[in-house]
Amino acid sequence: MTVTHGRPMTAEITDILVAHCGLDAEAAARAPAASLEELGMDSLALLELSAVVADRWRVTIGEQAGQLSIPAVADLVARRVDPPGHTENDVLIDAPLPVVWEVTNDVANWTELFTEYAVVEILHRDGHTVRFRLTMYPDENGVSWSWVSERTADPVSHQVRAHRVETGPFEYMRIHWRYSEEAGGTRMTWTQDFAMKPTAPVDNAGMTERINTNSVIQLAVIKDRVERIARQRAEQDRPAAGDESTEAGDE
Repeated sequence: MTVTHGRPMTAEITDILVAHCGLDAEAAARAPAASLEELGMDSLALLELSAVVADRWRVTIGEQAGQLSIPAVADLVARRVDPPGHTENDVLIDAPLPVVWEVTNDVANWTELFTEYAVVEILHRDGHTVRFRLTMYPDENGVSWSWVSERTADPVSHQVRAHRVETGPFEYMRIHWRYSEEAGGTRMTWTQDFAMKPTAPVDNAGMTERINTNSVIQLAVIKDRVERIARQRAEQDRPAAGDESTEAGDE
């Protein structure tokens, strides 16, 4: 739920309508789904509402506000005050792209790649698309968050598109993974676009901060683990001393 000064946005909008626009608070309480026009708000009242909202939150609401209920107006303002979340984080991994691609897209073994996932359950596979359930380790409150996601990998462009099927506190969560070769190894980039539900315990800005903080930690862990795997494979592929035959020795 979006709050301002510790109060729900719906309460803030109601107070503005009562104080500045002549709204009958009791009538509004009896008909929470009624539009502002149905509650008796005329064009002058709507102009006053728009002016106060613009002054208080630097948000513009259009003429359609008259057809909206108070909760819908509150949601409209909240979305513009708290725009959808967007994050982008990347890491340069000192390993060949094929190794980075293989290891990071082996979803079944993500418990060995990430530090936050306790269980990974593969639910369905269809070509390069996999649907799976992730369960995290218990948080500070003892809650183990779990959800279903689906991701589709494109091994030609080295990109992955993913989204949450069970959205939980999110209205939506979309993730884009990109891989590119450059000097020093393979750069892996995560882009996340999302919006929180009004009932979520954190708003878009708060979740953006959480994701950015956690992504730095997880990308560092992934970098270390993938680089270790790449070194181990390189050593296994390297001929042991004395194994290389020479022309003289073959004669």
